[in-house]
Amino acid sequence: MSLLELHSRSLELAAAVVDTVQPEQLVLETPCAGRPLRWLLEHMVGRHLGLAATAAGAGPDPALWRGVPVHGDPAGAFRHSAARLTVALAAAAPHAAPLRLPDVDGGAPLPFDRAVGLQLRDTLVHAWDVAAALGSPARLIAAVEGEPPLAAALLAAADRRPGRAPAAVRPGAGAAGPFARTLALLGRDTAWALPAR
Repeated sequence: MSLLELHSRSLELAAAVVDTVQPEQLVLETPCAGRPLRWLLEHMVGRHLGLAATAAGAGPDPALWRGVPVHGDPAGAFRHSAARLTVALAAAAPHAAPLRLPDVDGGAPLPFDRAVGLQLRDTLVHAWDVAAALGSPARLIAAVEGEPPLAAALLAAADRRPGRAPAAVRPGAGAAGPFARTLALLGRDTAWALPAR
């Protein structure tokens, strides 16, 4: 599978998780520094639209990457933004021009495949954040690890040079499966769970 096909698959798996979110769950905490689920979903939709705009030539304007309200239909907002991103990346792929992401390397140009790989990683890790908030991350992990090319692409995008990971590497980054290793490399606690209420 090509990287774009793997990216599309990551969006499908993430959408399947987001499809299960109920409006009353938007207030749940997530593994993202205590941010609520609504914030996380708005962040994901904003990243889709930001990268779609960048792939269409808009440049690394941070305003294009802001969170977008999902209102009462997070699944619809996610799927709409994912479709726009898929179309934009497919249109940009033949040229494979470098892309500038405002939150990576200070907006410096990144090779097209590197930018797509980072988006694949963010899609799946944030899908895990959503699934963890809902109490069901194991199904997503099994789905990704059941597709070795996808799991390899995820881990490759997480294995960044020292000092470049967005959070401190957690213990166990070398011991578990590729998804758990990715989470550890990015500072996620794979045992994260909402406190009992």
